[in-house]
Amino acid sequence: MMEKQSLSPYMEFSKERFTKRIIFKKGESTAFVLNFNPGQQLPPHKHPGTEVFLHVLSGIGTFIIDGAEQEVSANDVVHCGGEEMLAFKNNGSGPVSLYVILSKVPSPEYAKDI
Repeated sequence: MMEKQSLSPYMEFSKERFTKRIIFKKGESTAFVLNFNPGQQLPPHKHPGTEVFLHVLSGIGTFIIDGAEQEVSANDVVHCGGEEMLAFKNNGSGPVSLYVILSKVPSPEYAKDI
């Protein structure tokens, strides 16, 4: 069944820490928005067994993926594997929102049948 959402209500910021607002959770895939005020950051972490897709909706910042820094700005799209160590920091002067999709990697048995 088709569903439609506006991202605007999910772009919600907090002075204390970054926010995470889940938009969809379907099967083994999740879509959400992360929101960062200047200076806020996402600590290094992994998402084993998934593919990670990140779309910068607004602002500028830096992804750190397996120790390599990548500057990003609005409309940039980044992909990384779930085994890669991922972090993000808003080192700009304005807020940043990231649209994130975590998609589970099919098992080899399933992928073989496609």
